[in-house]
Amino acid sequence: MRKNKVDIITLGCSKNLVDSELLMRQFAANGYLVAHDPEKMQGDIVVVNTCGFIESAKEESINLILEFGEAKKSKQIKKLFVMGCLSERYMQELEKLIPEVDKFYGKFNWKELLSDLGKSYLQELSSERLLTTPSHYAYLKIAEGCNRTCSYCSIPIITGKYLSRSIEAIEQEVKDLVKQGVKEFQLIAQDLTYYGKDLYKKFNLADLLKRIADIPGVEWLRLHYAYPAQFPMDILPVMREKENICKYLDIALQHSSDTVLKAMRRNISRTETVELLQKIREEVPGIHLRTTLMVGHPGETEADFADLLAFVREMRFERMGAFPYSEEEGTYSGKHYKDDIPLEIKNKRMDELMAVQEQIAGEISDSKIGQTLKVIIDREESDFYIGRTEYDSPEVDPEVLINKNKKLSSGKFYPVKITGTQSFDLLGAVELTFINE
Repeated sequence: MRKNKVDIITLGCSKNLVDSELLMRQFAANGYLVAHDPEKMQGDIVVVNTCGFIESAKEESINLILEFGEAKKSKQIKKLFVMGCLSERYMQELEKLIPEVDKFYGKFNWKELLSDLGKSYLQELSSERLLTTPSHYAYLKIAEGCNRTCSYCSIPIITGKYLSRSIEAIEQEVKDLVKQGVKEFQLIAQDLTYYGKDLYKKFNLADLLKRIADIPGVEWLRLHYAYPAQFPMDILPVMREKENICKYLDIALQHSSDTVLKAMRRNISRTETVELLQKIREEVPGIHLRTTLMVGHPGETEADFADLLAFVREMRFERMGAFPYSEEEGTYSGKHYKDDIPLEIKNKRMDELMAVQEQIAGEISDSKIGQTLKVIIDREESDFYIGRTEYDSPEVDPEVLINKNKKLSSGKFYPVKITGTQSFDLLGAVELTFINE
């Protein structure tokens, strides 16, 4: 019963998830039954797609590989393969550490896995995926790699230089996914705002957005992972004018203090950051900004952290995450700075920062009470239908808990009147029929 069944486990970011979905399609075309992140092992082949971004992600990846290595030794599975960022960076070390793995692949040569199993990689299916998300939304990866030189980040070491996909290839993928029923697209790359510089000799995200937004069937298009320095201002009128581009932008800022920003090699100042955020909000009224901030970068003083707290209070981000600095070998920080801030101080600062954000996020959620918002339904649970507004990305942002006074369908849009809040989530009720199919 287990023969020709494959379990694929994905760790890390949505960019990894897209790679897993591409591999799953190839397995399926070669006659395999494929399960993604199953609760228990179903197949005799396991593929682990790893993350290697920060220390905690590395540990999670290694522990999972070791767990499956034990399963192989006890003959619960026959073959174990590992791919992704961790093995891209540490392949030789991992081969010695975990000999139970049949083969390690990097982030880009995973296609060899098929031939190593005696199967063919089907080039004509190279852009097709088996979606692991609900059928109404998908992640859309527009580029690989990164050309930025942030002090703390190992991503450029792992993924290499920025490599844009062509507008035509992205358009075709969107059209194919729309035919499958996808209505909502999360645009992703390590850095969206650098898109096109390598292919078209200019930042070309605005043109890409126009082309995707004009494809019939694209209901929502949401932007993730923008970079503040050299921000392409020409995307703002496009976001404002195209109704199906969500009023949402994920822009990782990392810090506010000029001293820390310089040490991070972010190529932007506090004043420039504030001016950029003000311009974004002015050009795209109602936009919700998501950002990520780092505490405990080498050299961050109490004054620098106080500046960060003041910055968050001033900017009032609708969505925000934070994480403590961890030293990554091979990075500029790892080579040139001493990791001089104790972990307990990093964690204390992170907790204090998130406490400030929790209050801000709560106030922003409360301000939505009484409004009627367009909501897409993701799933049904025992007490509520669970949906999201255009201001909420899957997995990372708050949800809308909708009472069951009417029968609703997953993947459809409804006008939902917000009646209250529960933690960070909104409570609501549908008073009208659905907006569209």
